[in-house]
Amino acid sequence: MTRDSTDVQPPIRPFRDGEPPLALLIDYDGTISRTDVTDEVMAAHVPGVWEAAAALYDAGRMGSRRLMAWEMDLVEADPKVLLATAAAQPHDPGFVSFVRLAQAAGIPIEIVSDGFGFFIRPALEALGVGELPVVTARTVFMGRRARLEFPNGHPTCLICGTCKRQRVLAHRSAGRQVVFIGDGESDRYAAGYADVVFAKRSLVKICEEMGWPFQPWTEFHEIETWLTARLASWRADPASLTPISPGASPPRGYFCGPEAWGDGLVDPPEAAWPGPSG
Repeated sequence: MTRDSTDVQPPIRPFRDGEPPLALLIDYDGTISRTDVTDEVMAAHVPGVWEAAAALYDAGRMGSRRLMAWEMDLVEADPKVLLATAAAQPHDPGFVSFVRLAQAAGIPIEIVSDGFGFFIRPALEALGVGELPVVTARTVFMGRRARLEFPNGHPTCLICGTCKRQRVLAHRSAGRQVVFIGDGESDRYAAGYADVVFAKRSLVKICEEMGWPFQPWTEFHEIETWLTARLASWRADPASLTPISPGASPPRGYFCGPEAWGDGLVDPPEAAWPGPSG
């Protein structure tokens, strides 16, 4: 039996005066990677049988924790083969340059993924940024079979495998405005709590439907341009970027989790479904 090296709730460095009050939380599948690597692994090794359930999730009607546990139970393959499939996926060529700009400015960066996750650390190491903290699921390999554990899920809301919302709120509690960068359904519960959202693909539609402000993007060099300008403005006038006050509420209140839905749900309640009924 082997476990991947997933980090569990990496510590958040306290905010210090003189630093830009920003934190960057970045999705992986379809955001840093050009493809949804979790879906590519499934398509290569479990063709067809998982797609109907995945469609329910994409429609916002099924929890990712339940979906991914079921999907992983279908996989029967050598872990090296799964990793090879993941390693073959392309990445945004501007990601590393963007990371280095943020690091030079002292801005915390965290990868938050509600996918299988076992391939993220090897991918970051191959890109030369293996030092970045990763918050995702943990895969336990047992020969050709595997199971998922969810050390970064919410303790009482069981809908998401990784609770991205909690990481956004944790960084805000440290005094930083959170910039969230993502592309899809798994980013819904981070985008709604972040201070700045960069959205592409289906996350654009989600933000539009919910009335959340966002900035469209296609490649990381666009966000690097934005961050360069934002840092220049802050250095010229620190009051242009203010820290989050202790105990501040989320910018749009609570719309998911036990505060909104109660405890113990494994799928979003019908009232939260997108479309005419939600």
